[in-house]
Amino acid sequence: MDKTLEEILHSLTKSFINSGLKIIIALLILLIGFKIARFITKKIINSQGFKKLDSSVYSFLNALILVMLYTIVIVTAALIAGVPATSFIAILGTAGVALGLALQGAFSNLAGGIMLLIFRPFNVGDYIEADGLSGSVKAISIFYTVLVTPDNKHVTIPNGNLMNSSITNYSAEPTRRLDIVFSVAYDSDIEKVKSVILETVNGHEAALKDPAPAARISNHTQNSLEFTLRVWCRREDFWALKFDLLENTKKAFDQNGIVIPYQQIDVHLDK
Repeated sequence: MDKTLEEILHSLTKSFINSGLKIIIALLILLIGFKIARFITKKIINSQGFKKLDSSVYSFLNALILVMLYTIVIVTAALIAGVPATSFIAILGTAGVALGLALQGAFSNLAGGIMLLIFRPFNVGDYIEADGLSGSVKAISIFYTVLVTPDNKHVTIPNGNLMNSSITNYSAEPTRRLDIVFSVAYDSDIEKVKSVILETVNGHEAALKDPAPAARISNHTQNSLEFTLRVWCRREDFWALKFDLLENTKKAFDQNGIVIPYQQIDVHLDK
């Protein structure tokens, strides 16, 4: 009986010692592993390639790499401490699935934000049109992009929506082409109309001479001839040039007797 009790106590003592050693080793792995993880993260983030990234991407990747390395250290320490691998993996898997379902939209925006910040289809200050909205880009974050509309409204667009839609960047190039359609009566002198339009354009300082402006008939409608003007300008002059040309061309048409027709209907009465 005494021998059996002695064996039990010896077995328990041995188990406690083994468990204590495992816990001590696990704690040492945590302490040393966290320091190594921070050291590795610092080395990676401070490399030349990472320094060229946008500040938002830089901060995000810094946190992401550190969390991944911390996770590896914690899993290793837990396994050494005696936590069953199958149970640990099952718990992580279940938690990962639940978290993924709960944050599905957030992950989509996160992925979109990373793609936007890496590939840069637009920059802060650019005027863009995307997802049915348009405005100047005020901020690009990991999850959302903020636009300022021409009437000074702030519009917040999820980055997932941006990456799944067509993006038109009006500020990508230093110059833009302005197209304006003018309607005149059918009995107008074609050469005179073109001459008046081009004289008006060439008299505006914002209109570029190269490529040269062009004005040609573009359509025959039921009530008028349509002339399309194509003129190039600097992107910052686009709207001012458009409004000026619309006003100045109307005045020039009036001075030269060129009629802009109204929609009309001919009614015939039979006796």
